[in-house]
Amino acid sequence: MAVPVLTPQAARSTSILDKKLSHSSPGKWGVLAFSLLLLGGLLYIGNALKLDLSAARLHSIFPFLLLGIALLSALAFEFVNGFLDTANAVATVIYTHSLDPYVAVVFSGILNFVGVLFSSGAVAFAIIGLLPVEIFLKISHGSGFSMVFAVLIAAIVWNIGSWWKGLPVSSSHTLIGSILGVALSYRLVLGAQSASLDWGQIQRVLVALLISPAIGFCFAGLVLFLFRLALRDPRLYQEPQGSTPPPFYIRALLIITCGGVSYAHGSNDGQKGMGLIMLILVGTIPTAFALNHQVHLRGAQDFAVLSRQAAAAIGHSLGSDPAPAPSLSAAGVELQHFIATKTYDPAVLPALETEINTLAAEGASYASLAAIPPVLQPAISNQMFLCSQALRLLPGRTGAPRFNPKDAATLATYQKFLNRSTRFIPIWVKVAVALALGLGTMVGWRRIVITVGEKIGKTHLTYAQGAAAQLVAMVTILAAGAWGLPVSTTHVLNSGIAGTMTANGSGLQWTTIRNIAMAWVFTLPIAALLSGSLFYLFHLFVH
Repeated sequence: MAVPVLTPQAARSTSILDKKLSHSSPGKWGVLAFSLLLLGGLLYIGNALKLDLSAARLHSIFPFLLLGIALLSALAFEFVNGFLDTANAVATVIYTHSLDPYVAVVFSGILNFVGVLFSSGAVAFAIIGLLPVEIFLKISHGSGFSMVFAVLIAAIVWNIGSWWKGLPVSSSHTLIGSILGVALSYRLVLGAQSASLDWGQIQRVLVALLISPAIGFCFAGLVLFLFRLALRDPRLYQEPQGSTPPPFYIRALLIITCGGVSYAHGSNDGQKGMGLIMLILVGTIPTAFALNHQVHLRGAQDFAVLSRQAAAAIGHSLGSDPAPAPSLSAAGVELQHFIATKTYDPAVLPALETEINTLAAEGASYASLAAIPPVLQPAISNQMFLCSQALRLLPGRTGAPRFNPKDAATLATYQKFLNRSTRFIPIWVKVAVALALGLGTMVGWRRIVITVGEKIGKTHLTYAQGAAAQLVAMVTILAAGAWGLPVSTTHVLNSGIAGTMTANGSGLQWTTIRNIAMAWVFTLPIAALLSGSLFYLFHLFVH
């Protein structure tokens, strides 16, 4: 997320926050509770990972070492994300004297943790959907490993390097830029005909990143205007006097929206590393993580029955004299070409029918995905992925058949089952990400709170300005998460504060605004260049 980082001179002991902290200290019970939470989380993660890996049945220690290095790298990215970003949610309640600083940080941390745990995964899969389809089918090969490490290293290096130089950065922009750099480099290395990017998905993500700060700026100013019309209490629009807390109703709104922004931050930002972690798990230990072992097949959603129903729905569109069914390998090549080019060919439907019939035959003998022999799981996962993506793209393609309502409903149900079987995030991954974000928060919150509270506008943040900015940020981020779109929490909230300052006629500190604009201009292209270069170098040694 975008972080307006202070220079050492700006973070002097004369800041309002430092004065507040001189009269406050973290309670012993709070430190103890956090330590116990951290210990319990680590024990849970270790036990859950051990259980998942017990099904891997590998005879070499190398995949486990690779998994450990990659997981630590992904969690380091989330740590840096928390280190740089999380203070945005607590800045307003601290500077309006609604909560004690340490109470605010703990409150925010808890809601961040809950937000991560209850996240849907839509943002995670939206981000990794920026990669070429070939990456998903080759994630356990050299190019897949090169991609994962290039993305992680580029994102971490740019985040820390830009913070060290005092440049505000956006972890969302950095990660997305890194992924785009790898995708473009992959396309250049293998040639334009060998890899294809989902430009529609890329456009959706970039548009979300572009317009979300504008939404924060405009709507926060509008909400402040509505406050002035509806709430006539003059205390809401004046600088806080001393350490006096705001009126009860506005204090309650500030605390609630602080929790809402924290929850929204966890549910959106927390997902940005989850997708990469799942790529790491599938790439290093595919026999344990290629399929969702929590999906039980017998009963309401029997794998073989669903597959046969879907194959029959495809067959209805092939007519009474269909072309000979292709081999499984030829069907896979045809579907991969269709997904990459998004150009329909009459051979697509027979290929899809072959893949689905094969899945029906393979899954008929098993009571759950976990019961499928580990050696078969990576191949079945790839088949499910190809079928799901083909079903997603078929509607509306030029030349593609139109399914009758009953067959369309059958195929939609089948596609949801395929997605549930392959697009999943284990609870222990969410817990690990939540802890990494929380630890990062404990390191970085003070420095950033000063910037948000004191360095955007020329005057002190008023109660109404804080409430308006947080309310708009909460709604914007939650809406983006519901639509599966990644947004920059800090850009939305900081833009909201800037919007209220402008609407109030308070004026802006243009040095901070200029630095934020510089981050917008440079982060995406530099992260893309760095990750693309790293991928090219890694690809020279690992194929």
